[in-house]
Amino acid sequence: MSDTPFGFGLPPEEPENGDEGKKKDPAGGGQGSGGQGGNPFGANPFGFGGLPGMGGPGGADNPFAAMFGSLNPNDLGAAFQQLGQMLSYEGGPVNWDMAKQIARQVVAQGTADGTKDASVGPAEKAAVQEAVRLADLWLDGVTSLPSGASTAVAWSRAEWVEATLPAWQQLVDPVAERVGTAMGDVLPQEMQAMAGPLIGMMRSMGGAMFGQQIGQAVGALAGEVVGSTDVGLPLGPAGRAALLPLNIEAFGKDLGVPSDEVRLYLALREAAHQRLFAHVPWLRAHLFGAVEGYARGIKVDTSKLEEAVGQLDPTHPEQLQEALQQGMFQPEDTPEQKAALARLETALALVEGWVDAVVHEAAKSRLTSADALRETLRRRRASGGPAEQTFATLIGLELRPRRLRDAARLWASLTDARGVDGRDGLWEHPDMLPTATDLDDPDGFVHREHLDFSELDKMLGEAAEGRSEDEGKDDGAQ
Repeated sequence: MSDTPFGFGLPPEEPENGDEGKKKDPAGGGQGSGGQGGNPFGANPFGFGGLPGMGGPGGADNPFAAMFGSLNPNDLGAAFQQLGQMLSYEGGPVNWDMAKQIARQVVAQGTADGTKDASVGPAEKAAVQEAVRLADLWLDGVTSLPSGASTAVAWSRAEWVEATLPAWQQLVDPVAERVGTAMGDVLPQEMQAMAGPLIGMMRSMGGAMFGQQIGQAVGALAGEVVGSTDVGLPLGPAGRAALLPLNIEAFGKDLGVPSDEVRLYLALREAAHQRLFAHVPWLRAHLFGAVEGYARGIKVDTSKLEEAVGQLDPTHPEQLQEALQQGMFQPEDTPEQKAALARLETALALVEGWVDAVVHEAAKSRLTSADALRETLRRRRASGGPAEQTFATLIGLELRPRRLRDAARLWASLTDARGVDGRDGLWEHPDMLPTATDLDDPDGFVHREHLDFSELDKMLGEAAEGRSEDEGKDDGAQ
C-alpha cells in the first residue's frame, strides 16, 4: 500500500497560446514525475507547494510568502481564485466540482504523446456499436449469462470523465470522509472549541485539495482507458457498454494488429464485464463495500499533531499548517484494512479472470490476433498500468497480476470440468466463489466435491411438507 492514499497537489496549468504550462515543484510530484516512494502525486498530504507560483525558494517553509512573493500579475488572480475556492468550500469530504474542473483541464491538455481529445464522429460511433453487437453475439456461445448492455456508446475522454465521476465519488468519499473526520477528532475537547474556525478552514481546504488530487488522477486515467470497465469495476452507467475510439487507436498503434480486430477484442471485454455486473446483483455492492471497509479501518497517526497542538501558539496558526505539511496523516496497515483490501483484491481478480477466460474462448477461433491481444493486456496489467496506479494512489489497492492469471486458469479449468453452466453458476452467491486460497490451488477447487444446493432445497422442502402433515394429523387426533 502506498504511504498515503492521497497526496495533494495541483495539475499543470492548462496551456495558453501554445505554452506548455507551468512546471510544478518537483516535490509536489507532478504527473509522470513519480513523486516520492513511487506516488505520482507526491508525499506532501496538503500540497501547498503545488499551488501556482509556490515552487520557488522558501515555498516549502513559508508557502504563503512564496505565493505572494513569486507570483507575476497574471498568476496572482489565479492564486486568489484557488485559495478562495479552498476556503469557501462547505460541501462533503471532496469538492467534486473542482475535481471535474481539473479533470477536464488535464484532458484538454492532451496526453504525453501530443494526442488531443476530440469529439467522436458518426463513423466511429457506428463502428463501436457494430463491434459491441458482434461481441455480444460471440459471447452468447461461451457464457450462460445473457447480454448486459442495453446500449453501446463511443465516448471522448471528456465524456468518460463526466460519466464515471459518480462511481469515483462512491469509491473515494468514504476514504476522504474518514481522513477528514480524523483531522478534527484528534484535537483535545478543550482545544476543539478554541480551534473551531481553524478546523473548519482545514476541512474546507482538505475538501478542495482532495478534489484537486482526484481530478488530476481521473483526468490522467481518461487519457489511457479504452472502456468503462478497465479497472474491473462498473464505472459507467448500468447497461451501457462504452469504448473510447481515440484511446483504442493509441492502444493498438504499435501492435501490428488490424484496428477492427483490436476494437472487437476490446468490445468483447467490455461486453463481458457488462454481463457480469448486470446479472450478478450482489457483485457491485460487494466490491464497493470492500472499499468502504478499508475506509472504516483507517487509523491516523496523531503523535505529530498532538505534539504540534501542545506547542500551538493561537496567534500563529501557521504552525499547525506547517505540521500538517509534514505528513502526519498517513493511514496505517491495520488488520481491518488488510482484510478489506484482501477481499477486494480477490474479488477483482475473479472478475478479471472470468472476463479473460470467456473472452479468450470467444475470440480464439475467430480472431487471428486473439493470443497476442490477450498477452498484451496481461502485460499491461503486469507493468502497472494506469488503472492499478490510480487505485494504488487513491485507495491503497495494488492488483497482483499473478492473481489474475491464476483466476483465469481456474475459470478455464472449471469450464472443462463442469461446463459453462456449472462455471457461471458459482456467481449466484459470494460464498460459492473461489477464495484467495483456492487461487493458490485451482485444481483442488475444481475437483472438490461441492454440495448440490438444488438437492438441499429439495430435501428441506420435503422435510417441511412432512412436518406440516404431522401437525395436521395431530390436530385431527385432538
